[in-house]
Amino acid sequence: ESVREKAWKTYESLSAVDGALAYNKKKKETWGVCIFIVAIDLDEMTFTFTELLKSISISVCTFFQFLKEVDVNMDTVSTKVDSTVSRLKKKYDVLLALYHKFERTCGLIYLEQPSSEISAELSSVLVLKNYWITFLLAKGKVLQVEDDLVISFQLLLCVLDYFIKLSPPAMLKEPYKSAVTAVTVNGSARTPRRGQNRSTRTSKQTDTDTKVIEVLCKEHDCNLDEVKNVYFTSFIPFLNSIGIAASNGLPEVDVLSKQYDELYLKNKDIDARLFLDHDETLQPDVTACSQLERTPLKNNPDEELNLILPQTPVRAAMNNIQQLIMILNSATDKPSDTLIIYFNNCTVNPKDSILKRVESLDHIFKKKFAEAVGQGWAEIGSQRYKLGVRLYYRVMESMLKSEEERLSVQNFSKLLNDNVFHTSLLACAVEVVMATYGRNASQSDGTSAETDLSFPWILNVFDLKAFDFYKVIESFIKAEPSLTREMIKHLERCEHRIMESLAWQSVS
Repeated sequence: ESVREKAWKTYESLSAVDGALAYNKKKKETWGVCIFIVAIDLDEMTFTFTELLKSISISVCTFFQFLKEVDVNMDTVSTKVDSTVSRLKKKYDVLLALYHKFERTCGLIYLEQPSSEISAELSSVLVLKNYWITFLLAKGKVLQVEDDLVISFQLLLCVLDYFIKLSPPAMLKEPYKSAVTAVTVNGSARTPRRGQNRSTRTSKQTDTDTKVIEVLCKEHDCNLDEVKNVYFTSFIPFLNSIGIAASNGLPEVDVLSKQYDELYLKNKDIDARLFLDHDETLQPDVTACSQLERTPLKNNPDEELNLILPQTPVRAAMNNIQQLIMILNSATDKPSDTLIIYFNNCTVNPKDSILKRVESLDHIFKKKFAEAVGQGWAEIGSQRYKLGVRLYYRVMESMLKSEEERLSVQNFSKLLNDNVFHTSLLACAVEVVMATYGRNASQSDGTSAETDLSFPWILNVFDLKAFDFYKVIESFIKAEPSLTREMIKHLERCEHRIMESLAWQSVS
């Protein structure tokens, strides 16, 4: 009742605005937007976002676009509504990018018309449905950050791996068919699917079968160690938690769907199962949405070779990560010999305090990362921090070399014993790693939800003042020639944000 009353007042005030023609033409949509805004403000969401879209027959993109127009004429859309919308938009962008990737990938794994020996229960539609709902359930249960494209994609690969291993080889295309056959030969023999003791097979599977996941990672330029880590620390516990690992055969779609229902009704957001039906509420609207470049689906696989494909969001993210890892593969987790010489030249040798600081911030970072993403992800956080440490030592060395050339000095005792300098430099290196991994499916609006791991999250983790972070950015960019253009832009955006707002906060 309270929502209805307040929404009606909002509706009336909108209809009275100058140029309210648009609202009068779209009475139903306007009313829907008013209800949505008020329900969020009053914490009275008695319906889900998808239910609202369905009842006013409008797509996600068109709804957001219309809400933007309303906002311009209303001056009353609160920050609460803003952050809810921003979170929904990011979640939608990530799900859309992943669903496109998922559909294409399944087309590359499964034969269109498998041989007649395969029963109808394994028709490709059912397989797709099963995979996708399992993935949605896993994402909802083990991930606290809705909009992390890379971690979500790694989780999707785990789901694919799990189901590919349960598929009869006759259904699969190469190289997956050989990988599954190799697994069978490895002694985890494929007994008849129904009525076998699945729990024993699952434990065997986890020990030996990395063949399929290796193929998946190779095909998608994904880091194998990271995906394995996700598999063992998050995916296996997820399967156990929903009681799949011990049951027979494929998990029942209805059972999974029921569990996903609970999740979706609790979050009151997007019913992502509707992607499977190509439901119009979830279709990207080319004009309204920040258009992500998507690979067109092609009928003829042979054409694939002659076309240079535009980068999809997932592919772009994977490329950025590959570039970063290639740069840092040659770097070390410890100070190099050159750095040690610089340390030894100091009046007060800074080596011990540097190593101690790196270690203590490792614990803090790992803990905060797990709090933000989910407890099962602490190790992934640790891996990202390690990459940051490699970059930190690499940049420090490069900085010292250029300072030595510039000043003809070898004793940098004052600088190298400065706690704030080191914390800022390390924070900057870790931020570069986090931003490379945190590339969202739509990098358009720069706004971020509260759970976001992007800047200024790192400042809170390292308990660092924004202005101190600002002071190292320019030198950092100069010292690391292999930073991508995108990363330099990201650091420049951090600079602007510090100068526009963060540096002027009362504690600064």
